[in-house]
Amino acid sequence: MLDQLRRMAVFASVIRHGSFAAAARQLRTSTSAVSQQIRALETDMGVTLLHRSTRKLSLTPAGERFHSGCAAMVAAAESAQAQLLQLRDAPEGELRIAMTVGFGRRIGPALAPLLAAHAGLTLHLQVEDGFTDLVAHRIDLAIRFGRLPDSAWVAQPLGRLRTSLYASPAYLAQSGVPATPEALQGADWLVLHDGTGAPLRLLGSALTVQPRYTSNNQLTLQQLCEAGLGLAALGDDDVAEAVAAGRLLRLDTELALPELPVWALTPQRDAQPAKVRHAIAALKAHLEDVR
Repeated sequence: MLDQLRRMAVFASVIRHGSFAAAARQLRTSTSAVSQQIRALETDMGVTLLHRSTRKLSLTPAGERFHSGCAAMVAAAESAQAQLLQLRDAPEGELRIAMTVGFGRRIGPALAPLLAAHAGLTLHLQVEDGFTDLVAHRIDLAIRFGRLPDSAWVAQPLGRLRTSLYASPAYLAQSGVPATPEALQGADWLVLHDGTGAPLRLLGSALTVQPRYTSNNQLTLQQLCEAGLGLAALGDDDVAEAVAAGRLLRLDTELALPELPVWALTPQRDAQPAKVRHAIAALKAHLEDVR
């Protein structure tokens, strides 16, 4: 079947360019190879498609009818290729992003210029702090933080977020400012957690804590921290408004929290669609700007 389709494309090229030699140049092959393809096509179809002379080629009646279908097939293939190249080179279609609730405040500023520049690009956000079934939700790009579990998806670094320890003024007034490692160890901790109940090494730092409060939602942890329930490691940029309003205070301790890596997860593909490439570039630029 594939050989037959190839011969039909060669036949359409011969008619488009007017000779075997011109078609051969276009197809980057030899004139004899083109001639062989046409003869094989005529043999398979059991009809003569072309009248040949030393001066020109002309279609037989059967060839005229057959050529219209061959030309339509080639046109459809060229149109499909053009659409694919357009998707490769220009961001179009629906971009489906999975992300955490807390990252929602960054998506608008990060992607607004991209969406404004490309009217054919639409956006769907799958927002939750659990691990979304990326395949089932047809996700193009998932944004994840910290250490990643093993996955068939490809991880690309987007940037890093600065984190610090925070508590509310009410909590510090009641419990005191934890100034030593021992005081930190004994504090009430709010930790982003998967619910296994095991002691956690805080964001990869030297401090291992048994949290009193856990959640799979970073925004919820911030709200609990503002309510005075304990200490939390939170993104500096995420809590800037709460700090400015006096709802949270940053703790100056000797505990150095590592920056939190941000990752873009994409399906295992040889080439990414333009919409994904442009979104990743926009997110990288935004995270660099807020550092």
